[in-house]
Amino acid sequence: MKRLFFVFTFFLVLFIGCQNQKEEAKPPNIVLFFVDDMGWQDTSVPFWDRLTQFNKIYKTPHMERLAKKGVKFTNAYATPVCSPTRVSLMTGMNAARHRVTNWTLKPDQKQPMELNHPSLEFPEWNYNGIGLNPSTPNAAFAKPLPQILKDNGYFTIHAGKAHFGAIGYPSSNPLNLGFNINIAGHAAGAPGSYLGLENFGNGKEGKEVWAVPGLEKYHGQDIFLTESLTKEVLESLDIPVMNKQPFFLYFALYGIHTPLMANDRFVDSYRKMGLEEPEARYASMIESMDEALGNVINYLEVNDLVNNTVILFMSDNGGLSAVARGGEKHTHNLPLKSGKGSIYEGGIRVPMLAYWPGKTQRGVVNSTPLIIEDFFPSILEIAQIEANKIPQTLDGKSFVPLLQNTNAEISDRPLFWHYPNEWGIEGPGIGSFSAVRQGDWKLIHFHTKETLELYNLKNDIKENQNLIETNVKEAYLLANTLTKHLKSVNAQMPRDKFSNEIVLWPNQLLSSKK
Repeated sequence: MKRLFFVFTFFLVLFIGCQNQKEEAKPPNIVLFFVDDMGWQDTSVPFWDRLTQFNKIYKTPHMERLAKKGVKFTNAYATPVCSPTRVSLMTGMNAARHRVTNWTLKPDQKQPMELNHPSLEFPEWNYNGIGLNPSTPNAAFAKPLPQILKDNGYFTIHAGKAHFGAIGYPSSNPLNLGFNINIAGHAAGAPGSYLGLENFGNGKEGKEVWAVPGLEKYHGQDIFLTESLTKEVLESLDIPVMNKQPFFLYFALYGIHTPLMANDRFVDSYRKMGLEEPEARYASMIESMDEALGNVINYLEVNDLVNNTVILFMSDNGGLSAVARGGEKHTHNLPLKSGKGSIYEGGIRVPMLAYWPGKTQRGVVNSTPLIIEDFFPSILEIAQIEANKIPQTLDGKSFVPLLQNTNAEISDRPLFWHYPNEWGIEGPGIGSFSAVRQGDWKLIHFHTKETLELYNLKNDIKENQNLIETNVKEAYLLANTLTKHLKSVNAQMPRDKFSNEIVLWPNQLLSSKK
């Protein structure tokens, strides 16, 4: 009898152990909370080594909550404008490779501001966005991230801004990229209105392209767009939760993109601070964004999902500063220089948070430089999926080791940006350019005037001291690295209208200055 008891106990322990292993092997749910035009300073969470005056303005308690649980990345990067970032996220490719280097909307054509540049002829970039067929003209052919997740058992939800492809092309509809559900996503990259009382822009003559689709049940209601999206997200999550299916939620807010509109529930406190009206509206949109994050986290907790859900937080480019804002232009991301559209740090460095229950340690700050295409392989690794038999070449590198191990080796790999385009707005660092960051050093190649700038970001986060003349060794190293990358991916370069020659490669330009 005693022997039978020990045999029974042995098999019971073995069974429990197998069950635990099975639970551990179950892929986690993944939430990617993706904010539009959110700058490095647009939060009460400091991403610098000190609290700033901007951090004291904004109220983002749920970002604080997330930062306390997981990892805060202080050197996370996107591209300077929206569509290139979103395509890199969905394909794992660097912008120079996928060639969706500017924001998309109208099919089969460059942006109007690119057609009449005084000195440069811009290339025929992939203005149609992500291509789901190799024969699609001017499109980046790839197998998108949500399609891979869906093929491997994930229930995939898209909510908010899509901006993956031009009007009329399949990638303008997130359902064609592998999402099971699409909430309000289409070709346009901004809403006609954030107000339900204005039907989110529907019915405005001549502005039909910006009207937010699919939220008709909220038309005429006194509700902010971010809140209506959140309601739809939480209802949609019920489907995979009830079916016990792992889910991928891509919650891509329209906010805090223009038009800057007040959320009346939050704006008064900012007006009482004495902020200019555009800034009060902007702050209310940030608080609305943070509330949405909190509501998603609360849903996970109430439904006992928080222990098996990875939460990632990211922005698609630096904070808007050149237009629409109150106060002095190009100063809203200080100490970072400039803002959205610029290759200076204010245009590309963004807030990033990550929380993986049981993997990340609490309150970790990581200064490893990361870039948007890193999300593709990272999310697949989190989901326990190998990216086999996909048509695109991946440039991103998984940051999962940095989530699991605070002592993981910090990579000294180069990060690249390429924008052979015109944004149409003037400001510091805004224009046509290529750039590389490796370690603490950053080299920028401005195409229009064919100039080079070199900065040591560790010593000069404000990018005020151009060291191109005094640090020749670093300049040559980075110029060669950038040139090699651009050539290896067959990057498109603008042409000089007068000579009809492409602009000089970075290393050629540096040699010509000797």
